[in-house]
Amino acid sequence: MAENTTEVAVGGIVLAAAMGFAIYATQLAGVSGPSDSYPLTASFRSIEGVSVGTDVRLAGVKVGTVTDVTLNTQTFRADATVNVQQSVEIPDDSAIVVASEGLLGGNFIEIVPGGSPFNFEEGAEITDTQGAVSLISLLLKFVSGGDAE
Repeated sequence: MAENTTEVAVGGIVLAAAMGFAIYATQLAGVSGPSDSYPLTASFRSIEGVSVGTDVRLAGVKVGTVTDVTLNTQTFRADATVNVQQSVEIPDDSAIVVASEGLLGGNFIEIVPGGSPFNFEEGAEITDTQGAVSLISLLLKFVSGGDAE
């Protein structure tokens, strides 16, 4: 009987530790319920380096995540949906940019706030977009003196 009690106690500790790790992982990943964020859409010429789960930042602070990336076959542009925290109100003249964390870092989505007194509504489209800049094309422009496209 003492062995069974010990096994149950150890099993309970292992289960509690697993639940603790699961809670920590969801907080670290920024996983949240649907009621505390709202979607915005944007269409980019190039969204290279961005995928579902990529951070959306405002002033360097994570305020959301990319939830969908698709190719629009009519415009041949990348359409993205981002979820932004409900507590963050974004002016409706803001821009959305694919930014890089550095020379070797990954890309993220940056929201550059505008000055409008009106804010984006849930599901609105951000029309002022700037796609990813290719490092290779920048190097080619530098080496060729600015003639490369």
